[in-house]
Amino acid sequence: MVRLFQYQGVAGRTGKPMTSRAAGLIREPRDPQRATFLELFFDLVFVLALAQLSRGLIQHLSWSGAFQTLVLLMAFWWVWAHMAGLTDIFDPQRPQVQLLVTASMLGGLVLAAVTPEAFGRRGLVFAGAYLAIQLGRCVFVVLVLRGHEAQRLFLRQLLWFSVSALPWIAGALAQGSARAALWTLAVVVDSTALGLRYPAPGLGRASSSEFAISGGHLAERYRQIFIIALGELILVAGLAFSGSGLGADRSAALVVSFATTVLLWRIYIFRAGELLGTAIGAARDPLRVGLPMVYSHVVMVAGIVVTAVGQELVIAHPLAHARSAWTAVILGGPALFLAGRAIFEYATFARVSRDRPIGLLLLAAVTPVMLHLPPLLAATAATAVLAAIAIADASRARRHPPELPSPPGGPP
Repeated sequence: MVRLFQYQGVAGRTGKPMTSRAAGLIREPRDPQRATFLELFFDLVFVLALAQLSRGLIQHLSWSGAFQTLVLLMAFWWVWAHMAGLTDIFDPQRPQVQLLVTASMLGGLVLAAVTPEAFGRRGLVFAGAYLAIQLGRCVFVVLVLRGHEAQRLFLRQLLWFSVSALPWIAGALAQGSARAALWTLAVVVDSTALGLRYPAPGLGRASSSEFAISGGHLAERYRQIFIIALGELILVAGLAFSGSGLGADRSAALVVSFATTVLLWRIYIFRAGELLGTAIGAARDPLRVGLPMVYSHVVMVAGIVVTAVGQELVIAHPLAHARSAWTAVILGGPALFLAGRAIFEYATFARVSRDRPIGLLLLAAVTPVMLHLPPLLAATAATAVLAAIAIADASRARRHPPELPSPPGGPP
């Protein structure tokens, strides 16, 4: 929900006066809408969070381990997305806002620290920290916006997070598969609430006017979290290489890993990544661009986490005997990224380039063969598919003039 909650909260824009307390905290339309150092500082927690997730997945490389990693990733994602939305509404230069953000950062640090044991003996700490961040933020905003119409959306959020608190806490008190099931329910509630526009008794659904999306800050924050995720790839590759010797096979694996990182960046930023802010401004209903951006980016980030696991395995065991789980993450990470990138592209241009689904099909087609080949060859195949997509993008750019965004629903 990055920047999905920039309210038209100033008198003259809403027609209603704002309380002096709220007026002193909410950004004004003339204020610069760039990401601040406070937001970048907050993002540092997610360097540790993504590293912990990839480390946990490589230690429990199974279907159950992958599922648990996904549940934990979604918890981190909604902490980041909601906090990014908050700093879009409120002026990060205000001491009260800085205190709230840094307190949430501390909560995020606790989340990241206990992640390896979240499905073990630290489950209650993880759930408690998550709820403290989400509910605490909502309570703060509801109190600050008392008497203002913008309060209604945060009241809805408070209600929905109170509902999801039940399975979060119940799951933390349970064990094994019961915890996984209850936390899955909690994540589903938190993940669908935004798409449903937070329906609540007596308040109805949030209207489009309450989601006054502005493109510049939204695009910048998405690009920043994507770069944070790519930083995880660099970190994992560097640490794996430094601890595995400097042989020719491992050096080749490092080169393949770095090429993959560069290609993921190139494919992400090409046109859709560059034009995200413009696409939001070009949409008749900005929510039709904003909502897919929230969900497409978490899919891409999930793909990068899985890719990081694959790269670590390739650098540590480049010519080892293939294992099905290794091949799954080596090829599955780029596939997840391409799936998220296709959603992202559709939200920007109302179409998907053919090379995205073709790339997914190629990754699926080579999987049976790669199950019998060393990890380095599987990683090279994935890199080759990404390279072909990047080359197709560049070729299309040379043949055709720069494409303007045309999000679903047409221009405003």
